[in-house]
Amino acid sequence: MQDNGLTEEDVFARLPNGVALSWGLAKKAKRGPKGELSIPQIVEAAVKIADEEGLAAVSMNRVASSLGFTTMSLYRYISSKDDLLLLMQDAVCFIPIPPLEAETGWRESFREYVRACIGVFRDHPWFSEIPITGVPLGPNNMQVIDWVMRTMRDFPLSDYEKLSFVLLLSGYARSTGIMQRDFDKAMMAGTTPEEIKGLDYSEAIKRLVTKERFPYLSPIVMSGTYTGENDPENEEQYGNDIDFGLERILDGIEHYLHQKQSAAK
Repeated sequence: MQDNGLTEEDVFARLPNGVALSWGLAKKAKRGPKGELSIPQIVEAAVKIADEEGLAAVSMNRVASSLGFTTMSLYRYISSKDDLLLLMQDAVCFIPIPPLEAETGWRESFREYVRACIGVFRDHPWFSEIPITGVPLGPNNMQVIDWVMRTMRDFPLSDYEKLSFVLLLSGYARSTGIMQRDFDKAMMAGTTPEEIKGLDYSEAIKRLVTKERFPYLSPIVMSGTYTGENDPENEEQYGNDIDFGLERILDGIEHYLHQKQSAAK
């Protein structure tokens, strides 16, 4: 296979090493003295350490020790910690994709995508600590994007518009997922739901947020909405705040689709 005169091997050689490893393009390591490891085995061990102890606990030495191998044994499979982190990111992005015949309407499919992404941030609190340095290139991550593209297969949109919707949904999932992750951490540390919402401080806040200083926020604080006093009624009417925000994003997408369809007539 040729690409501008380049062989397939030349083209793949341009990929970052961690990306090549995620696609199974790396050369197989030689068998070590204690038996053979595998990249999935190494990545699974690293993810387990990060889930239990945080990303700072992950090192090539620590992962090797957890598997009963020397650090040099790992380097025969994964050449750097950066490559290991990339492989960990892609590994936890594995999400079972619903079969096409079971696919519901596009709004529900988008909801499933956002919920699945939020789940990654909550199940693997370290995930967002690895900076975003470019477009997703790993197979698991791209498989999930393919799922969203499948949902939009009949949309009257350009490739750019479709990818922009993926970015919009992913950005919302990331921000809300990080927020939920932080709440999870706070509750594990002993913070109560009432403290997170500010309910325990409601009366104090009402006295501090005066209508003279905060003329537009004060009525919301006084109503009890700011600190969650009205949550039962509000959730009954609007749903939780994450779902409410998502539905408004979906409303915007739906409106945009209607505009495109009307313009095409």
